[in-house]
Amino acid sequence: MNKPFAPADRLVRGQALTIASVPDGFSGLVAADLARSIAARAKESKHLLVVCRDAERMAAFERALSFFAPDLPVSTFPAWDCLPYDRVSPNAAVAATRMATLTKLVRANNQSGIVLTTINALLQRVAPRETVAAQSLAVAPGNARPMNEIARWLETNGFIRASTVRDIGEYAVRGGILDLYAPGTSAPVRLDFFGDTVESIRAFDPETQRTASRVDKLELVPTSEVQLSEETIKRFRMGYVAEFGGQTKGDAFFEAVSQGRRNPGLEHWLPLFAERLETLFDYLPGAPVVLETLIEEAAGERLEQIADYYAARHEAMEAGQSPLYKPLPPERLYLAEKEWKSRLGEAALVRLTPFAMPETRDVIDAGAKAGRTFATERADENRNLFDTVVAHARALEAANKRVIFAFWSEGSRERMQHVLFDHGLADLRPVASFHEMQTLTKGAFGLAVLGLETGFESADAAVISEQDILGDRLARPRRRQRRA
Repeated sequence: MNKPFAPADRLVRGQALTIASVPDGFSGLVAADLARSIAARAKESKHLLVVCRDAERMAAFERALSFFAPDLPVSTFPAWDCLPYDRVSPNAAVAATRMATLTKLVRANNQSGIVLTTINALLQRVAPRETVAAQSLAVAPGNARPMNEIARWLETNGFIRASTVRDIGEYAVRGGILDLYAPGTSAPVRLDFFGDTVESIRAFDPETQRTASRVDKLELVPTSEVQLSEETIKRFRMGYVAEFGGQTKGDAFFEAVSQGRRNPGLEHWLPLFAERLETLFDYLPGAPVVLETLIEEAAGERLEQIADYYAARHEAMEAGQSPLYKPLPPERLYLAEKEWKSRLGEAALVRLTPFAMPETRDVIDAGAKAGRTFATERADENRNLFDTVVAHARALEAANKRVIFAFWSEGSRERMQHVLFDHGLADLRPVASFHEMQTLTKGAFGLAVLGLETGFESADAAVISEQDILGDRLARPRRRQRRA
């Protein structure tokens, strides 16, 4: 796209704008252009909130943005990888990613960027901003910070004490050394103390336990959204009794939390540990909201699922089934349908659709379409698949479109480069970003590592994906949610 696609001047709080002809893959380019124009024009929030249907779609959006807009800060806010009213906690890495994003937004100070989330995550209430702002911990060599203070913070915020640190979310204390493995880091770190002063911080190999590179600063976020301190435990006890009555004898969950133990599934009672909860909307006041296609239908399905799981847990509680599970009402943990629609109605809203629509005051047609798939050629033994792919790429280039092939990995890019060359495409050039794609000269074709499941065609650009050529066998497996 040589002409910037930047409809930020069409965004008005309380009104909805539809951007039509936005096929899968192209949405990342639209969002990037929109985010840049918002950052340049916005008087309030300079962030753009993009809501995806699920975790797989969010991951695809993130990959697309890394190619189309490597200059833009992108944060992700995933949903818990467990079901509503589950008996297990969300994965520590998921919780830490959520907390890291919330912490970044609290400290944003008018910074710009894109926040990617899913409908499941957006419908769920989160800890309030002032609580999150107080939960992070920064440590650097030379800091006067007693070891027991750091260990207490780790314990309070979901880290598990171990004899030897090997997995994410663990910490260990040995003499004047504290080891910990924080989510979001590539390796665990070792803090060496001299008295109450952090003398050095080094990364180390969890297998050999040998230290390697120095670390200049350590930014820690909780591995759980629930803090277990004297204050929060007291608030939990009072809230639990107020919600479910004073019959707590024999209630294993109540007794465990009262003793400061992290019971599995603790996060599903998050409202009892805080004076109030907020939502991601509150962390991004005034931010325009982009909805992928079918998001509102997905929201309705999610709210129905939440209600069904609550009803099942509540019926089991009333019947006295063991082990006992006392569920909080859905509105304590999630946005109700009326509140969800109200929050959307307050935002400057952008709906994306792959379908073409006539332009009006409330509709912009982006003029793109889904790329060609080669299913017919794959199924026809009498036609050469790659001859057809090369002919199609040349036709696109002859129509003055810059063309790139998108592959899942460096290995597949290298293999396909040889195949395409053997079938007649001589000028093949690796490209790392959309900017590099725009610099391709006449007759050249780009090769990118860009995990798009389907390609697209716009007025002046075209992407042919690996999956378009070779078929669905390259589709990535879906991540399953853990069940109770």
